Amino acid sequence: MTETLTTPATAADAAAEELRLRRELAAVYRLVAHYRMTDLIFTHISQRLPGPENHFLINPYGLMFEEITASNLVKIDLDGNPVEPTPHPVNPAGFVIHSAIHKARTDAHCVLHTHTKAGCAVAAQQGGLLPLNQMSMEFHNRLGYHDYEGVALNLDEQERLVADLGGHPALVLRNHGLLTVGESAAQAFLRMYYLEKACEIQVTAQAGGTPLVLPPEQVCEYTAQQLAGEAMADFQDDIAYDLAWAALLRLVERIAPDYKD
Repeated sequence: MTETLTTPATAADAAAEELRLRRELAAVYRLVAHYRMTDLIFTHISQRLPGPENHFLINPYGLMFEEITASNLVKIDLDGNPVEPTPHPVNPAGFVIHSAIHKARTDAHCVLHTHTKAGCAVAAQQGGLLPLNQMSMEFHNRLGYHDYEGVALNLDEQERLVADLGGHPALVLRNHGLLTVGESAAQAFLRMYYLEKACEIQVTAQAGGTPLVLPPEQVCEYTAQQLAGEAMADFQDDIAYDLAWAALLRLVERIAPDYKD
């Protein structure tokens, strides 16, 4: 579930690769909408394009995620400015978070940010994400935390944001929301899907009002290594996420076939 972006050899290759990335990103927008992880027209999912220009794809400001298609995604530069004619406005201020991470992390081809109820609830808890379930253990010792500084409109926050993310695949924005990165839009989505599920499980478990069971640290770390394919085990499942993504694409084809337009 990873990919390496390389500069295409010809203009035709570049156009084909951009179309592929546009369709994958549009599919992720539709999946985020389908799984109710949206906040009206706000939040972003950005995708780096190959080449030395540092161009990215992002949603047109004002459209619901369920309206996003491959063709109406906007191509922007690292400052959030459109680099091609577009009938759609963009929200440069909202790209403060994304541009900082894209600049700092060459592996962060896709950055996905949400403001979900469960995610915001856990982001407001002093203890952050707890290892209550196998889903949350995927992020054990692999999750950054960034303290709230107000609406992310100031460029001087970028350095602190990047430092707090470090080399992690995900970040909890305190009093704000969740963020995942990926070497592909598919990987960023699957990480967010399970991070969101982990937050939902935590809020539900806490609502029961009874003491919670936390596995030992060594079990949590071993589980995280298993889920990352880093642990020794009797069996390995190297195709799980590829199969899951293929199933998700079939879902998008059924519920929103116009995403490719």
